[in-house]
Amino acid sequence: MSIDSFEASRKRSDEIRADLPVHPEKYTMLTGDRPTGRLHLGHYFGTIRERVALQDLGIATRIIIADYQVITDRDTTEHIQDNVYNMVVDYLACGIDPEKTIIFTHSAVPALNQLMLPFLSLVTESELLRNPTVKSEMDASGHALTGLLLTYPVHQACDILFCKGNIVPVGKDQLPHIEQTRQVARRFNERYGHVFPEPEGVLNDAVEIPGLDGRKMSKSYGNAISLSLTAEETAKLIKKSKTDPDRMITYDKENRPGVSALLTTAALCTGRTELDIAAEIGDGGSGALKKYVTESVNEFLAPIRERRVQLAGDMDYIKDVLHDGNRRANEIANATLDEVRAAMNMVY
Repeated sequence: MSIDSFEASRKRSDEIRADLPVHPEKYTMLTGDRPTGRLHLGHYFGTIRERVALQDLGIATRIIIADYQVITDRDTTEHIQDNVYNMVVDYLACGIDPEKTIIFTHSAVPALNQLMLPFLSLVTESELLRNPTVKSEMDASGHALTGLLLTYPVHQACDILFCKGNIVPVGKDQLPHIEQTRQVARRFNERYGHVFPEPEGVLNDAVEIPGLDGRKMSKSYGNAISLSLTAEETAKLIKKSKTDPDRMITYDKENRPGVSALLTTAALCTGRTELDIAAEIGDGGSGALKKYVTESVNEFLAPIRERRVQLAGDMDYIKDVLHDGNRRANEIANATLDEVRAAMNMVY
């Protein structure tokens, strides 16, 4: 993405952000996750916190649990049901309100997936191959390029457009997906008549959440603090994290990734800066740093964990939330598919 087009996207994003509290009724937001494991602190600070804020502004909010997208780069769905139910538990524990937000699974909404056929006719093979996420996912997985992975950006277009989503919270690296969705909407509207909005990416300013080894926090790296961990499990995980022998604690991402990752984790959980925390710990060494981080994380997560334990104890309620979300999503998708068929003269 060129600097000019990124700046244009940022300008438009800033305008939308300013308008969201003023005219929340104008916006429908779609966002989601793949159920490949437990949600962690990176998810919370990267996306979930913002979803809750937008939901609470009164914006129509839809969260897709993208179970079909798990098999873009994995050969098994062995733990998928457990992951899906725990994802709903995590969402609710973090403040997502199922009365305000529709939580649903990809596979449970057939009309959403039926949009794939007309949408695939609107994109070329070379446009799909150019998408940077397709390339990076293919490289990361080591898999051959499957048809599902190649068409991943079109799946996302279906997810966003089935509910007439017009805003999607994204990081800079996800803007090409939004552009592809806008392109699909534009081409459909030009060819068959206006049905879809052209959604905008609302850029989030979330920092990249470091894992306990200094790399990006990720389930696949095994460096994440999951929201479902107990206080004791969290303490053990932080205690095992790699630091360095220098007793003086300083914030230096390049040269001290382990120490700096811990400082950022504590900063996010306390609202302080990394430099302040480093100065306070001084020459206390990694032991004092890890103690501070453990206390900060556990104090921050305590209310979420308390709600999580209550929710996990009533899985019938969690299933009801998902069933109701699936029902509401199906109503929306069926109505949109009816519009699509009418626009395409396919009503018989």
